[in-house]
Amino acid sequence: MNALHPFHLAFFVRDLDEARGFYGGVLGFSEGRSTERWVDFDCMGHQLSLHLKKDLVVPQGAGNVDGNNVPIPHFGIILDQTSWDALARRIAAAGVSFIVEPQTRFKGEPGEQSTMFFQDPSGNSLEFKGFASMNQIFAK
Repeated sequence: MNALHPFHLAFFVRDLDEARGFYGGVLGFSEGRSTERWVDFDCMGHQLSLHLKKDLVVPQGAGNVDGNNVPIPHFGIILDQTSWDALARRIAAAGVSFIVEPQTRFKGEPGEQSTMFFQDPSGNSLEFKGFASMNQIFAK
């Protein structure tokens, strides 16, 4: 596997304080630079730039994956299974509603993974995956 490099993702949110509460408080990401119009977060080593758009309406669509309607677009991080389990408990304890409840796909098969989908307060969809073995991420 090639060395991973941090990605940068910029997207809109409707309220920066609300976003700070979610990304900083609920998800536990540390805040970086900010202005009155945007804020950066350290998303597990990647840079999220959240830009203010008070009249934001996030397009909602879904694709069918293994019988679940998963929101498109979405983004997230792939974690080791222990970290994923802890995040799933943290999200549930914060009262965040899941679009797709935490579950395991491909049980006992190559590429076995845990997944969960939820939205931030602005309606941006996130998916976090967990793998017991990171060398299974691209397994067929």
